[in-house]
Amino acid sequence: DKKVVAIVAGVPTNIGFTKERRIEAGNQFIDVGIAEEQAVALASGLAKGGMKPVFATHSSFMQRTYDQLSQDLCINNNPATILVNTASIYGMNDITHLGLYDISFISNIPNMVYLAPTSKDEYLSMLEYSISQDSHPIAIRIPCNGVIKDNRTVDTDYSDLNKYKVEKQGSKIAILALGDFYQLGESVTDEIKNKLNIEPTLINPRFITGTDNELLESLKKNHDIVITLEDGILDGGFGEKIARFYGDSNMLVKNYGIKKAFYDRYDVNELLKANRLTKEQIVFDITKLLNK
Repeated sequence: DKKVVAIVAGVPTNIGFTKERRIEAGNQFIDVGIAEEQAVALASGLAKGGMKPVFATHSSFMQRTYDQLSQDLCINNNPATILVNTASIYGMNDITHLGLYDISFISNIPNMVYLAPTSKDEYLSMLEYSISQDSHPIAIRIPCNGVIKDNRTVDTDYSDLNKYKVEKQGSKIAILALGDFYQLGESVTDEIKNKLNIEPTLINPRFITGTDNELLESLKKNHDIVITLEDGILDGGFGEKIARFYGDSNMLVKNYGIKKAFYDRYDVNELLKANRLTKEQIVFDITKLLNK
């Protein structure tokens, strides 16, 4: 597809563009150097002109582009694809390269559609969809959890915005496990079944930028507790959108994510434990909620 243009900002191998692949891509590959702002503005202009630009860089570098994401890309609603890499607790862990803050600053820009794939197959499907569509700017969180491949079926069309996917239907407890934390949601689901003899509902939200009001409303019928899991800072994040939805109801909502702070050279397992993000800690908390 000659309309597809890959754009990077000084880190081409971040999405696999080795020297050989750069040569093969020819003028369908553009490296703007360490100028991420220029990359987003360029992607917006190319999309406006009918091209299919894909800009990729690390989450911490994407922070530099907030103005261009908002003013150049989203105000004009140009259908560029933005790939956000190492946006995760599992990404780079030095204080200047943390990828934990993207959910709050990208997902709250109007017109942006921010997708959170949970596996290799879902990521590739979302990428294919984003490049083919011409309705919205779409950002995708590149999986950073080992790029897991599993046997779940994935959709190929994400044009029905903010529609979450129920992966396992249950009752009493619903777990909304976003992106890289979907596998944590699976382990929490199994732990609840084993320890509490309850079959929870496990939901893959997929969309960071909005709430599936119909699904969330339906959970009120036979659920008492909603748990959100997100691989990023809690403040301004995905879980708070869910908590706000249930604010005037009797639903108990517990948000799990990472406390707002600057971290440096952290150990992943220690940081998970410090934020009560192990399956044992989460199930302990759920047991307390059930006994209230």
